[in-house]
Amino acid sequence: MNDLQTLVLNADFRPLSRFPLSSWHWKDAVSALVLQRVNLVAEYDDIIRSPSRAMRVPSVVALKRYLHLDGYPAFTRFNIYCRDRWRCQYCAEEFASSELTFDHVVPRSRGGRTTWENVVTACSRCNLGKANRTPREAGMHLLRRPYRPSRRELAHAAAPLAREQVHHTWVDFLYWDSELEE
Repeated sequence: MNDLQTLVLNADFRPLSRFPLSSWHWKDAVSALVLQRVNLVAEYDDIIRSPSRAMRVPSVVALKRYLHLDGYPAFTRFNIYCRDRWRCQYCAEEFASSELTFDHVVPRSRGGRTTWENVVTACSRCNLGKANRTPREAGMHLLRRPYRPSRRELAHAAAPLAREQVHHTWVDFLYWDSELEE
């Protein structure tokens, strides 16, 4: 039970984010429920108890206040890999996350900043080969220039979760735009 997660929805009942999926550890969701910051939407069968009460573990909660999200995702390693579709931007090969690094197109030692517009996904071999040089100096070409993606673009780039990977109480909120089954 310690690894149970609670899906967190905005007040409009859409996930706060899809990639990575907006979820909290169930203990955080219980705290938010007790503090009346969220509404309970669905529950697991597991029951938790305190000295004064018992309740089911929340599987889906919705914020009481709508959280306005800007059109751009957080600058994270996962989101860089997602934007670049887990593909080294120098050799064009696709890799697992564990085999990737990120590279500063203009090296930090030369004033390059850690921003969407200066960081790309790279495999270790290419990153080491490029070293402390610009792609031009290293004789390497970028597949595409780095840029700041929108939330929508990252959602389309990331691999969707299979229905079997999520709890049945989450399905209606994750696949609300899918074709209905007969």
